[in-house]
Amino acid sequence: MVFIWILLATFIVSLISLVGALTLVIKSNIFDKVVFSFIGFAAGALIGGAFLHILPEAIAEGGSNHVFCYVIVGFSIFFLMEKYLHWRHCHEGKCEIHTFTYLSLIGDGMHNFVDGLVIAASFVTDLRLGVVTTLAVIFHEIPQEMGDFGILVYGGFSKRKALLCNFICSLTAILGAIIGYIVSSLMKDTSLFLISFTAGGFIYIAASDLIPELHKQKNIKRSGAAFVAFVLGLVFMALTKFIME
Repeated sequence: MVFIWILLATFIVSLISLVGALTLVIKSNIFDKVVFSFIGFAAGALIGGAFLHILPEAIAEGGSNHVFCYVIVGFSIFFLMEKYLHWRHCHEGKCEIHTFTYLSLIGDGMHNFVDGLVIAASFVTDLRLGVVTTLAVIFHEIPQEMGDFGILVYGGFSKRKALLCNFICSLTAILGAIIGYIVSSLMKDTSLFLISFTAGGFIYIAASDLIPELHKQKNIKRSGAAFVAFVLGLVFMALTKFIME
């Protein structure tokens, strides 16, 4: 019965990725104006998520020495992956799709995988705790998925392709839940590495890809709106931390 609850909870969380479908009914010219703000919000949400949620949780679980080493590993591997993707897809000077879109999918996939691990662990511990944890995950996934969708579209994906890739990526939560349920006794060490690694990836994407893209905007109004969205991303993550505590 617990396993069924775990699968149901993670499937509902995976469906949150389809929130980007709301943009399909928005006119293209309007979407083009707001997508840059999505990038700002996503950058703030990634930074806020890493420093306000993921890292404190990881430090509380495993101590700072291991956590920061894993963060550096994650940051460095994402750097290497982007260098490879850039060489693989853009070495001839033509790059229709920005490499940070692939990094975003990888990072989001790992984040969803960890969400699945966390949900599984909470349900194994207590049914009520599992429900509360699932609601908390859903609460912070909605703005994050909107931001991820904006990243993919801004990076060159069509809306439909971005929606499909985001949904497929979100299904890693179910995989994480299944693995977490099976190896619950070993999950602590595994989740500590994945959580810290994901934080390093999120910091890299926000600082090395998204924020530099925001600096390229020459229009003062759009640039200002993007910065406001960035701050809102940080504030939202701070509020979710306050509410969940």
